[in-house]
Amino acid sequence: MTKTALIISAHAADFVWRCGGAIALHANKGYDVTVVCLSFGERGESAKLWKQPGMDLQKVKSARRREAEKAATVLGVKSLICLDFGDYPLQMSQEEKYQLVDIIRDVQPAFMLSHSQYDPYNTDHMYATQVALETRMIAQAWGHNPGQKVLGSPQLYLFEPHQTEQMGWKPSVFLDITAVWDKKRRAIECMEGQEHLWEYYTRLAMNRANHFTRNSGGQSGGRNCQYAEGFQAVFPETRDEL
Repeated sequence: MTKTALIISAHAADFVWRCGGAIALHANKGYDVTVVCLSFGERGESAKLWKQPGMDLQKVKSARRREAEKAATVLGVKSLICLDFGDYPLQMSQEEKYQLVDIIRDVQPAFMLSHSQYDPYNTDHMYATQVALETRMIAQAWGHNPGQKVLGSPQLYLFEPHQTEQMGWKPSVFLDITAVWDKKRRAIECMEGQEHLWEYYTRLAMNRANHFTRNSGGQSGGRNCQYAEGFQAVFPETRDEL
């Protein structure tokens, strides 16, 4: 059976900056990757668009959707689902959460990705992860919509927040994305509404590559890496050997 992965992104660009390399890498390995954008980031993360004359909410949403679709195509995303729940603040009803549960059960992901659990600069991010945890739990419940296939126990990896030191985020996994960096960079450049972040996330990938090398055996014996992403695992991982 084809392996699957699920990304729950608060806004339309978050999946690109924070785990675009992981998406492209796993797509290359044959995974069907589904990205759920809970909002377009139309109010709080589209300042460049709002500065244009004659802009309105629907035009901003449409622009951000086009950017997300272009980036998803570059990364090899199998399915991009834009739920349009609004941002700043992002809030979801119980029925909207159940909608996400249905998606999780349909995808049956081998692993999931979402934001850090704490982000005082952007509470939409930590809300998205709280929703990811809640809906993951519901998707595992045999009594929720009996007859649907229940979810197993996919790991939830938290991707790196923008101001890492302020968030209590600590990486437990470094992923070498050198082989797909060109795709991530092209996807980054699709997000024209936030051009100011392009170089920031390029530098971050280079810094994490240094950490990958150091943690794979040191500068003298470690595996060479040019670009990497960091993730924090929420749940313990089971292995047969270390």
